Amino acid sequence: SDVCSSDLEQIKRIGCSIDYEDEWFTMNESYQRAVRETFVDWWDAGYVYRGNRIINWCPRCKTALADDEVEHEDLAGHLWHIAYPLVEPKGELTHAIIATTRPETMLGDVAIAVNPKDERYQDLIGTMVTLPLVGRQIPIVADDYVDIDFGTGMVKITPAHDPNDFEVGERHSLEKINVMSDDAYINELGGAYAGLDRFEAREAIVADLEKQGFLVEVEDHEHAVGHCYRCHTVVEPWLSDQWFVDMQRLVEPAIEVVKSGEVEFHPQRFAKTYLSWMENIRNWCISRQLWWGHRIPVFYCDECGEMVASKTDLTVCPKCGAPVRQDEDVLDTWFSSQLWPFAVFGWPEKSEELSYFYPTSVLSTARDIINLWVARMIVSGMYFMDGKVPFKDVIIHPTVLDKLGRRMSKSLGNGVDPIELIDEYGADAMRFGLLVQVTGSQDMKFDREKLGIYRNFANKIWNASRFVLMNCEDYTPSEPKPTTVADRWILSRLARLTQDVDKNFDNYEFGEMTRVLYDFFWNEFCNWYIELSKGRFGGTAEERASAQSVLMYVLDQSLRLLHPIMPFITEEIWQNLPVDEGKKAASLMIAEWPSEEALREYIDEEAERSIECVKATVSAARSVRARYGISPKETLAMVVSAEELSLVNILEVEAEFIAKLANLSTFRVGVNEDKPAQS
Repeated sequence: SDVCSSDLEQIKRIGCSIDYEDEWFTMNESYQRAVRETFVDWWDAGYVYRGNRIINWCPRCKTALADDEVEHEDLAGHLWHIAYPLVEPKGELTHAIIATTRPETMLGDVAIAVNPKDERYQDLIGTMVTLPLVGRQIPIVADDYVDIDFGTGMVKITPAHDPNDFEVGERHSLEKINVMSDDAYINELGGAYAGLDRFEAREAIVADLEKQGFLVEVEDHEHAVGHCYRCHTVVEPWLSDQWFVDMQRLVEPAIEVVKSGEVEFHPQRFAKTYLSWMENIRNWCISRQLWWGHRIPVFYCDECGEMVASKTDLTVCPKCGAPVRQDEDVLDTWFSSQLWPFAVFGWPEKSEELSYFYPTSVLSTARDIINLWVARMIVSGMYFMDGKVPFKDVIIHPTVLDKLGRRMSKSLGNGVDPIELIDEYGADAMRFGLLVQVTGSQDMKFDREKLGIYRNFANKIWNASRFVLMNCEDYTPSEPKPTTVADRWILSRLARLTQDVDKNFDNYEFGEMTRVLYDFFWNEFCNWYIELSKGRFGGTAEERASAQSVLMYVLDQSLRLLHPIMPFITEEIWQNLPVDEGKKAASLMIAEWPSEEALREYIDEEAERSIECVKATVSAARSVRARYGISPKETLAMVVSAEELSLVNILEVEAEFIAKLANLSTFRVGVNEDKPAQS
């Protein structure tokens, strides 16, 4: 991707396993060719056109914005009720009353609209009013767009400054009067207010309306105001000549693949976000008035008026031979980014990489660019790649907030540098600690201090591995040879862990996956199985070999399951495991993944029940010690009252383990035992 060298170093240190030799930039020569190919193809097919339409305009950046590049923010404002005098009063009715949040745009009003079903205003349709402060006479028209129940049921129509008004103006062939310059100052068509900034003009117009008796009422009104996603300036709906893509004609296949499940969102609820956008999509404004980007490949001849879209640069007009000039605008960055899944493989050339890698499998991205990027990749991918979707699954990862629930930003100073976290906690702990904090919510409160827990977990993995290796110096690689209930239990738990990890991987539940791995390795493998195995290293050769084979097998399989999350420490340990050299892969990264099917034979419910009884019994003894402040070194006598004989049998078989782990002097178990005095 187009990232700077410092970003690449971060990615390397984090441990992202990508092909660092295959770096792409959207301004690469081959990528530029792909962008031109797309534009010209859609031009020839009639999907791309140039039109004079309402667009979102940033007066600070002085460029057009697509609808999904506008960030809406609820702001406290006002609703100004203004009286427009009727040219010919209707009985006692002398004025049409409209309500607006933007009185400065009234300078460009060309009509008032009412709903044709509104019985209050039937007699006014087709009559004229005088535009206050300006003096221009404008008509009252009937249009279904007007909401009868909102405000007075009358709305001012300003086609050059509102997208809905623009559509009304098109239906009624109304004039379009643009009263603002590209920096949001009132232009010469604004009369006495020319030269004022739009907000200065608002104040002056409201003051003059009140002075001249046209201002009827002012009420507080909170409403959504669009802001530029780059600089956060209030966006101005503005009439302008721009380039557009007719999206309504392109989106249907991209809607169907999500409805059918061919493309799945994770979590599924984001499919609704996608479909809502696509089913109500407007034409996409793709031209930008910026100095950097893919220049629009359209050439104009001032001599004969010819306009040509070309995949290659032109110097002369193909029609008359006169010199041509290229359009000065550039394309929206998302126009080129939408081609990413196939343009990076050399498209439009039919390369081997393209046929091998496309369609890709999984896209991981943020929820705020579902419309900007995901939707457009699906549209263009299906259009140019013979109906094949660009990816099968879309993971919408959480937005990382600080531990107080605030977005990270420079102004708040609450951002996190991953390199600092790696230096303090290690890359593996940072990776694990980030994933384990993921929950079902789409906002993740990240607490860096919790990374200390997972640094300790990395230490636990290291120390447990050292213990296993120290006791396996004479080990000959073999399949596991379980001989005890504890052996059968840990292998059964490993089999269930593999099932859980696979299930969570398949469902992209990475937070839950890390939690089950943590619980298995720390609690079940280290705290219980290793403790249950220690006495067997000094036993017979058979007991020692059995313990070694199971320990080594479980450690090996655990490292494989942990590797995608903690690649560094697991690789280092795994390279030192005594594995049959003929079967060992060059790297843990490419070693065989634990097979849920192969491990299924180890599932042993009886062994699991037995060890759970042992764990519960030992934990009960430890709880008593903790409750009464009894030293772990002091032996205790323990009596267990069991509900049924099968439990008695289990605990009697494992009595030696229980006594050792709980440091007991005596241990007795029976069915419905009486409670000893002072116990």
